Amino acid sequence: MFDIVPESAIVEGRATDAYFLRTEEALEHAGRNPTVVAEVTADQFPTGEFELFAGVADAARLFEGLDVDVDAIPEGTLFDGGPVMRIEGPYLEFCRMETSLLGFLSHPSALATAALEARRAALETSLLSFGARHVHPSSAGMVDRSALLAGFDGFSHVAAGDMLEREPSGTMPHALMVCFGPGNQEDAWRAFDEAVDEDVPRIALCDTYDDEVDEALRAAELGFDSVRLDTTGSRRGDFRHIIREVRWELDVEGHEDVDIFVSGGITPEAIRELDDVADGFGVGSFITNADPVDFALDIVEIEGDPAAKRGKLSGVKEVYRTPDGGHHIALADEPGPEDGDPLMEPLVRDGEIVAEFDLNEAIQQAAADARRVGFGSES
Repeated sequence: MFDIVPESAIVEGRATDAYFLRTEEALEHAGRNPTVVAEVTADQFPTGEFELFAGVADAARLFEGLDVDVDAIPEGTLFDGGPVMRIEGPYLEFCRMETSLLGFLSHPSALATAALEARRAALETSLLSFGARHVHPSSAGMVDRSALLAGFDGFSHVAAGDMLEREPSGTMPHALMVCFGPGNQEDAWRAFDEAVDEDVPRIALCDTYDDEVDEALRAAELGFDSVRLDTTGSRRGDFRHIIREVRWELDVEGHEDVDIFVSGGITPEAIRELDDVADGFGVGSFITNADPVDFALDIVEIEGDPAAKRGKLSGVKEVYRTPDGGHHIALADEPGPEDGDPLMEPLVRDGEIVAEFDLNEAIQQAAADARRVGFGSES
């Protein structure tokens, strides 16, 4: 019904580029199926520009049942060069899986990195992922999981909540307000309050028809706990001043406990500018507009001998996190840096997934790694 590649096509290796199937035909015709080691990398050497590794669980499932061993850096690790994953086995076992593998890693890692930029811009402020509407519906769960990995507090998408076993957030859109018409904001807010489960936060959207201050005060008088400002960019003017004015007038009228949430085109720069006057942000397009990480998969060893195409580094490698937060790359059979922590961990052995995937642990890993490497330290 929809333009969605089925899961069966991914598992069977049909979600691939045609030239991998041609490669299989050529190798089988020639009777060749060498045992290889292949590595997934974005940059050969450390660049100092760190990105957050995501998508590992889906990548691991791709290799389930195949005659391969796979190692990877843990999800939630920040990397800036060298391999993030290593695959060893007969090449024809995983040849056709390359396209899906890179997709499973490239897009989530990009979104998680962008989300981490937003998170590091305001470490204590509430952040919600509002980006599902900017992507294909089949990707919504991946978007919101990537945001959670980066430390977001929640998300808005219902089906993503089913997948992640977490309750989605969100109250009302402008469409609800418009359905009641100008001057009838109280009717819309009352209908929401009377109809929606009491566990849902009472956050009133306050910029549909009238001045933000006016609507915020009216919503507060009805007993709403918070207000949300999603003012159209062409009408914002000095958005910081608008938020401060709303805060001021709420306080004057005795509504000091009413929080102010902000959404609409929110970026890390906007978060830094508004963090001291807003209580939370909804972030969408900044995350979903992130360019996928340009991962590539390359053979680095054939039948025990180093091998590589031009421009790539031959030989099996290990990557290390050094005490100063650096990223170090060395051949796997050579000593690593003193006090360096090797990052590669077993993921799949003989086609069986041996790693465990705990999102909460990955969230903690991402936060700790961000501190260790100074990610977003300009904030």
